[in-house]
Parts: sequence; structure tokens; C-alpha cells
Amino acid sequence: MIDWSQIDTVLLDMDGTLLDLHFDSHFWLEFLPQHYAQVHAMEPGAARAWLHQRIIQEQGTLNWYCLDFWSRELGMDVPELKKEVADRIAFRPHVQDFLARLRQENIRTVIVTNAHYGSLNLKKERTEIHTLVDEVICSHDFQLPKEDVRFWDKLHEVEPFNPQRTLLVDDSLPVLRSAQQYGIRYLLSIYQPDSQAPRREIDEFNAIDHFDEIMPKKSDS
Repeated sequence: MIDWSQIDTVLLDMDGTLLDLHFDSHFWLEFLPQHYAQVHAMEPGAARAWLHQRIIQEQGTLNWYCLDFWSRELGMDVPELKKEVADRIAFRPHVQDFLARLRQENIRTVIVTNAHYGSLNLKKERTEIHTLVDEVICSHDFQLPKEDVRFWDKLHEVEPFNPQRTLLVDDSLPVLRSAQQYGIRYLLSIYQPDSQAPRREIDEFNAIDHFDEIMPKKSDS
């Protein structure tokens, strides 16, 4: 699927790509609605429905990912609440081996995430994921989500890369479309970002189940 001799840089999403999306899904769909229902004396189902509708209104914007925004909107300390279920933070299969192999082959690895620092720092603390790559870049520093094609220009200013020799792996199809519009040549998605959710059908981009499927051999690069 991938000719590693043609790739100098690998841009990697974090949640749903390197880390199991189950932590985030559980927090936003289960834990937070239950907590919100208790605080506001609501039925859990009603709280879940209201929160889902409210969150969907911000989809595709930086607010969708911004824990400061949701803390203000909901009147709760969302980063602190995330710590209560932090034991669910976990790597997806074969991620550490894949990143180690890329490092051995001198292929630059950069995590490019929409995650807010309140979530990013918690995941760094729990997994030390930042020690496995060359750089971690947060879209909040640019005030643009990865879904916005202008994001990639901002990224290029701080992390020069050749789009024709770059691979982006991301579970988000809107992000992959944005990168494709920008001109990143190699694009790859993830069939099952959340280990507890059904495997998706993806026809628009190449996709993998796990990183062992594209592990570079020593002769590949």
C-alpha cells in the first residue's frame, strides 16, 4: 500500500488514530451526560439528547474540540472531569512498534491534533505519547481546525514538509478531504477508531485496521 522510499514525513492524528477513540466517545456520550444530568436534576436520556444536539452545532469548528468553550457552555470543569475516566486512555494496537520503526528509518513523525491542551496534556501524562514522535502540534495554536484547508499552510510555516512526500494518517474523513485539497499526496484512514464501536466502511480513501499492515521493513526506506 505504501512505498516508504517516497515518504519523508508522517503526519499523525492522535485520537482515533494513535489512541483508542473509546475514551473520548465514553466521556462525551456517557460520562459527561450522566454528570450533567445529576447536576441539573435531569433524566439521563434527556441530558444525553440535549448535549448531543448542542455539541453537533459546533461540528467542524474549533469549538467542537475546545474544552475551555465547553466548560463555559456547560458550567463545568471539563478537563477535571476527563481525569475521572483517564484510565480508559489507551494506545491502538501496534502503534508503539510502528512509531519506533519509523524512528529507526529516520522518517520524521509529527502528531497533528485538534485535541485541546486540556485533553492533550492528560494523554501525554498517561501515555508519554509525545516521547515517541519528533513533534506534537496542536491546531488550537493556529486557531484553525484541521478541517479548514488553511490549517495546512499554518502547519507548513512551523513544520516545513513536502506535500508530495508526506503521509497523513487520520480517522476523520473531513480532515483527509482538507489535506487532499491542500495537496498532501498520501492519505490513509482508520476503519475502527473506537475499539468498542462498529468497524466503518470507507471507500473514499485507503484505510487500515491496524498499523502492522503498513509497518515499513528495513529495506523499504
